Amino acid sequence: MTTPLLTVSGLTIDFGTGHPAVDNVSLQIERGEVVALVGESGSGKSMTARAILGLLPESASATGSILLAGTEIIGADDKDLEQRRGSDVALIFQEPQSALNPVRRIGWQLREAIRAHRKVSNSEARALAISLLEQVEIPEPAERVDHFPHQLSGGQKQRVAIALALANDPDLLVADEPTTALDVTVQAEILALLGRIRERTGMGILLITHNMGVVAQHADRVVVLRNGNVVETDTAHSLFDAPEHPYTRALLAAVPRLPEHASTTVAEKPAGDVVLDLAKVGVTYPARRGTAAFRAVDSVDLTVHAGEVVGLVGESGSGKSTLGRVAIGLVQATSGRVSVEGQDLASISATRLRTLRRDVAFVQQDPATSLDPRLSVGASVREPLDVHSVGTPAERRKRVLDLFDAVRLPAALTGRFPHQLSGGQRQRVALARALALTPRLLIADEPTSALDVSVQAEVLDLFAEIQRELGFACLFISHDLAVVHQVADRVVVLQSGAVVETGPVDAVFTSPREPYTRALIDAVPVPDPALRRHHAALSV
Repeated sequence: MTTPLLTVSGLTIDFGTGHPAVDNVSLQIERGEVVALVGESGSGKSMTARAILGLLPESASATGSILLAGTEIIGADDKDLEQRRGSDVALIFQEPQSALNPVRRIGWQLREAIRAHRKVSNSEARALAISLLEQVEIPEPAERVDHFPHQLSGGQKQRVAIALALANDPDLLVADEPTTALDVTVQAEILALLGRIRERTGMGILLITHNMGVVAQHADRVVVLRNGNVVETDTAHSLFDAPEHPYTRALLAAVPRLPEHASTTVAEKPAGDVVLDLAKVGVTYPARRGTAAFRAVDSVDLTVHAGEVVGLVGESGSGKSTLGRVAIGLVQATSGRVSVEGQDLASISATRLRTLRRDVAFVQQDPATSLDPRLSVGASVREPLDVHSVGTPAERRKRVLDLFDAVRLPAALTGRFPHQLSGGQRQRVALARALALTPRLLIADEPTSALDVSVQAEVLDLFAEIQRELGFACLFISHDLAVVHQVADRVVVLQSGAVVETGPVDAVFTSPREPYTRALIDAVPVPDPALRRHHAALSV
């Protein structure tokens, strides 16, 4: 029998708290195998990956064994670990911005990665950098090698991050949420690329993700972590087909899925008053610093009625977030008309606009960008009430407690700061803050994409319950079509700033008229390995 590429035995990571972050974890990865490591935030996934790379913080102590190609990692000296990182094992980050230097050209960064383990000339390093860009299928690699990261799309930046990881032909690739920030079509391209690289090189891949559809379509085996412990290990097919542990069953049950057939029982929601009306709206960003003017949104018609949730979907760069900012008045339309509650945003007075904004709320993808880190979360929720002088101080304090209760957060958390809460708790605080002034219109821009699947399910259920109770109109922006199907009544599909399809969400997702919509739906990873094999057989 051949030696496994990676063998982790009894790994325990402790920070001296008495509660290990990782407790007696064992797993194996063979050459050419993809093993998925799944579990909620805080389950120990990323800490296990850092231990494999020898990147644990100084405050952590690790016991057990990590054998990489037969060599022990735990207890190895720093010099040996530095040599192994990149050549034996490499990491792909969740967000390529954290791996790429914004002030250095792509080629320089690739050359530095190559020179860390090989003695090559400048011309040889440049040729190798271009070759790496070819391997990750970057178009025009000889030109792109001289670009800066900001000149590339999100998908291209992730391809460069993969090229950096491949620079020294590692045997093991650790991919930590490598597609979370990408839309479904780019995600499918990146995962297919990793699959081709694995087939070509025979490398093993440890895939860390909270997307169970990605696991079903790309993993050979799955290791499920909960609170630092392995609760189940099995082949992907067996685990999805017959999960044994209650926690695994709960994870799979929380995965939103697109329907295969249109529902015949769901009645269309009666249309209330029009709360948001975009008529022939266009947005052009002016030319600057040598770049040409950019038409981000082109003649978009869109309405949202009281009590209605409209999903806005499309690839990155399609204009989704721009439209959301137009609706709330943060970006001014360069053509067309934007009306909120019958008021034209371009023609009303500043005083009236300030009053109108009380009726409009915004929930962002990452609450860390909208919650002041210097304020307690209770103070952040109270801030809109303070700004608009709503009620007495005592009434505001009671309102904050009522809002925390509404989003199912204990009152004891009001005094904590954002960094002291989990991702799901921070998103609930952001929702409470958005609801503070009882808005008529809520703009939700990717509000759950950063959450793991079980927390996402809780937040979406909570959102739906509050939306039914309060009846606000909502423009729900997301690249996750299954999430949009779960929460929206209607869907609007954007491509390159223009609406290509719109209609009831069930009808559009089961019987799309446009090839672009069908391509988006086909790119959604399906949490069913058997269906994956069926599709693969059909494509042969």
